Amino acid sequence: MAKFSHITDGKAQMVDISGKGEVVREATAAGKIFLRPETLTAIREGTVVKGNVLATARVAATLAVKNTATIIPMCHAIPINSISVDFTEGDGYIEANVVVKMTGRTGVEMEALTGVSVALLTVWDMVKSAEKDKDGQYPVTRIEGIRVVEKKKGK
Repeated sequence: MAKFSHITDGKAQMVDISGKGEVVREATAAGKIFLRPETLTAIREGTVVKGNVLATARVAATLAVKNTATIIPMCHAIPINSISVDFTEGDGYIEANVVVKMTGRTGVEMEALTGVSVALLTVWDMVKSAEKDKDGQYPVTRIEGIRVVEKKKGK
């Protein structure tokens, strides 16, 4: 595995977007969390000890989108127009889908990716007691496939 020890300038900077025009921008991101069948049933039936898993994850994703610039150093603070967070259940997993829209000079991919990541981490936190094995490990639980599904720019 390559190391980055040769990088020594320490330079990092936010990109100047002042010359760009304001346009409508949208990004959709998605990712999956794999869980035990019993955990998926508990989420579906609303019997998870910590409460409503998907409602909590939806709020967490929304907060994450709105706070992306405070989490990721070189992201611009941008005015968000809308956030949509949805969940679907698949074979052994829950998929989170986050759509972020805004009008501005830079894209919203990082906001959508941050929303998905925090949604999935919140699901994990809400169900971790049910996911642990007898040794306190997580043999089934994993987050995979966080990605930008689509981005749009303009009308």
